[in-house]
Amino acid sequence: QVRLVESGGGLVQPGGSLRLSCAASGRFLAINHMGWYRQAPGKERELVARITNRNNINYKDSVKGRFTISRDIAKNTVDLQMNSLELEDTAVYYCNAQTIVLPTGILEVWGQGILVTVSS
Repeated sequence: QVRLVESGGGLVQPGGSLRLSCAASGRFLAINHMGWYRQAPGKERELVARITNRNNINYKDSVKGRFTISRDIAKNTVDLQMNSLELEDTAVYYCNAQTIVLPTGILEVWGQGILVTVSS
């Protein structure tokens, strides 16, 4: 069983910063990529940022230059530094990881979600 635990959400004013952290634990052989998705009320879940085990990074266009994803492969953690937050960034943020497990192989895992609210 693989588990992702997120931390760091909360309420922040527009222009402020937050840092989200996610730690993976459990029985897995490796993690291919880790990332962050978000889901705003009434909208579909969308990719915010993702980082592979080769340090290839993808960002949603609207967060480029404001958000930075980083990963500690040895600790199985991924962080998302969010700066210059905007009202539109308000959402539940989900950590995601593609793990390699036995005997089935690839297992996609999700965290429980953490709320980020940007409001004045």
